[in-house]
Amino acid sequence: MAVNDVMIRNHVQLTGTGEKLVVLAHGFGGNQTSWWRQVEALSPYYKILLFDHVGHGRSDWSAYSPRRYATLRGYATDLLEVLSAAKAERVYYVGHSMSAMIGLLAAIDQPERFEKLIFFGASPRYMDEEHYKGGFNAEAADATYDAMSTNYHAWAAGYAGAMMATPDRPHLAMEFAETLSSIRPDIAQPIIRMILESDHREDLPRLRVPTLIVQSTGDLVVPMSVGEYMAKKIPCAEYLAIEASGHFPHASAPEATSQAIRSFFG
Repeated sequence: MAVNDVMIRNHVQLTGTGEKLVVLAHGFGGNQTSWWRQVEALSPYYKILLFDHVGHGRSDWSAYSPRRYATLRGYATDLLEVLSAAKAERVYYVGHSMSAMIGLLAAIDQPERFEKLIFFGASPRYMDEEHYKGGFNAEAADATYDAMSTNYHAWAAGYAGAMMATPDRPHLAMEFAETLSSIRPDIAQPIIRMILESDHREDLPRLRVPTLIVQSTGDLVVPMSVGEYMAKKIPCAEYLAIEASGHFPHASAPEATSQAIRSFFG
């Protein structure tokens, strides 16, 4: 794929100063604007690469293919294409939620491109099993799919509030609801189904890049045990729990998020 086509497809943007290049990758329902607090805090110290996953934000939605994006590997391929198009030889990668596993898969495929990784709200498996608590069961997943199909925008508003978990700061949920509602329902529904039903636990031991797992104490999506599980399974991982409400610490606890990034990346 031509360099310019990739840059347009993923609406790639570069900002900031500094020698180290930090990639900020958003989760489901967000886009690159989800990181605006970290961009303000980190741009004096790092060069920052931002992009939108296909189907989100200002990406080229015509590039969405149910076949290509049937798994997170399609997005991992996109990420590697973005890095190539941006001529990013070595990066410091930050992935939120689904972008954690996207970064993991990309770093397994091309470890030489990644200096360090930080995962916020990461999960290799969202569904509960006999000896594993992922945070979702089949009933909860089916209820999510049904609600999305019945009234997508009503679901998005309710989901945003639950995931942000900051009733004292309603503007944060409204901020997420806006980006989530902007996604076409016919794209959002297969993406969230793919995320909830994926299983990347066997990929964790294959990662050989230094990684920091950051777990929010108030994450309603990813139990604390999942962050601890990942830190044990990834050979070169560190674990950090931060006091933060909800699944979006970069919004609910921006200072702690930026501090974690600076401390690990240096």
